[in-house]
Amino acid sequence: MGNEVLLDAGAVSRCRRRVHLEHDPAMREVPLPPPDPTAQQRIADATAHREAILRRLIDATTESLGEEATWVRVPRDLPAADRVRLTEEAFAAGARFIWGPLLQADPIGHRRGGVDLLVRTATGYVPVLVARHRITDRGQGASTTELTDLDPAHRTPDETRKVRSQPRDQLRLAHLRRMLQTYGRAETGRAVGGVIGLDADVVVWHDLTAGTWPGGRSALTEYDVRFADRLAVATAAATGDEPLAMPSRVLECRRCPFWPTCEVVLTETRDVSLVVRGEDAGELRRAGVSTVDKLAALDPAAEAPPMNWTGGTFSDAIMLARAWLADLTVVRRTPLVEVPRGDVEVDVDMESFGDSGAYLWGTLLSGADIGVAQGYRAFATWEPLPTTDEARSFAEFWAWFTDVRERTLAAGLTFRAYCYNALAENRWLFGSVERFGDHPGIPAKKDVQSFVDSEEWVDLFRSVTDQFLCSRGKGLKVIAPVAGFQWRDAEAGGEASMRWYRDAVGMDGELPDDTQRERLLQYNEDDVRATQALREWMSDRAQVEVPYMLDL
Repeated sequence: MGNEVLLDAGAVSRCRRRVHLEHDPAMREVPLPPPDPTAQQRIADATAHREAILRRLIDATTESLGEEATWVRVPRDLPAADRVRLTEEAFAAGARFIWGPLLQADPIGHRRGGVDLLVRTATGYVPVLVARHRITDRGQGASTTELTDLDPAHRTPDETRKVRSQPRDQLRLAHLRRMLQTYGRAETGRAVGGVIGLDADVVVWHDLTAGTWPGGRSALTEYDVRFADRLAVATAAATGDEPLAMPSRVLECRRCPFWPTCEVVLTETRDVSLVVRGEDAGELRRAGVSTVDKLAALDPAAEAPPMNWTGGTFSDAIMLARAWLADLTVVRRTPLVEVPRGDVEVDVDMESFGDSGAYLWGTLLSGADIGVAQGYRAFATWEPLPTTDEARSFAEFWAWFTDVRERTLAAGLTFRAYCYNALAENRWLFGSVERFGDHPGIPAKKDVQSFVDSEEWVDLFRSVTDQFLCSRGKGLKVIAPVAGFQWRDAEAGGEASMRWYRDAVGMDGELPDDTQRERLLQYNEDDVRATQALREWMSDRAQVEVPYMLDL
């Protein structure tokens, strides 16, 4: 029965327990949650992105190669058997480009799968992915060709781009490389694969034999090791043998359809991963500390952490376990809770749409009167991203923000600006400068850097992390309610806002929906008011309302 196990490319990147559940016959009777609308939307967006790329590639290659540009398209909505047949016919015909191929399942190697594009070279086929994420950053060293040049022999080192780390892309290419090798279709010589990303400006070519992975391993070596492990896990599940992967909470759980199943088991067993995630949970189990209760019973002053401990201090982990048992969302790590405050304060929250850009900068001005209207103010573009109108809205935000800072300084007062997790805001502060530096009103990078590095920019996420232990996560939607704040919209959240944005700008061919624009503005306003409520609570009431960890 183990010979019936077939793994797709994604298996090597997925949680081992998920791979087990996907091949456990008993799970066929367990209903899974309904499809996540946001996940379905991401799939639809990826499909539209691929179609746009296909049109560009066909037009360009037909013009440059003429009759040699033989394209065969394998529709993805056909039954698998028909897709395999069409792919085999394309191979037999020697097609130069095969779009959407599905390879024959490999029962010996236990592999199945397809790819966005196969390109025929002089000695065989190379796989090319079309991904809806960014694949390069500013820098140098990426191996690229122009988007319309799909010949890996033409790749050269790029002096303006470096490869952005996207391990799953390389592992998917390695999977397809192994399948092509099985059927004698792979290009001979060095194993390469291409990726076309969200910006769709170049093809990045990965050498799958280069030792660029940890320990000097190649992508193919990393893939082979992971694949052997996942195959063993899946085979044990399919045959009813002793499971090789047990439930453990990891980052992937947030979007996994099997999470409700695992959550029940973890809660019933009071598994230690409920408070300590990832490899640290595995280290604790190996040390015999498998439950929250056992972790909470340890002495934080006397116990030494496991050798490979990575997640903060070991004493914090013990206190987190005690907080979880006491049903406390937060406990104080420090005797005194402090937040930098100013005479004039601005809370900032940015809304972005994936990697396409930042369409909204929301602000909340409070504190001393400096001649600027206090309250909520938004700077937005309602043209579908990506759009150069984003430069206009960002420039207006920065001009207002700078005016507030300068007025505060001129009045001899102190200024503070707050956000929750500055990684997001900083990304688009610098990203906007890099992309729109030639537009009027866009600040110089040094000015943004000076502000970000100053004491005026306060990351409340860091303040929470430094001063509280959070047993149920540190997201703003988790922490702000402890301070007494509630969002007006019951569906408020980053994933939901993606759907609202699509409707607000008419991204799917419909007329723009003004009600969804108002909904986004209300959501953004609540976010900045949540940061305000949080910092005021931390300054005034957290000291008496939140237990100190050593008192547990």
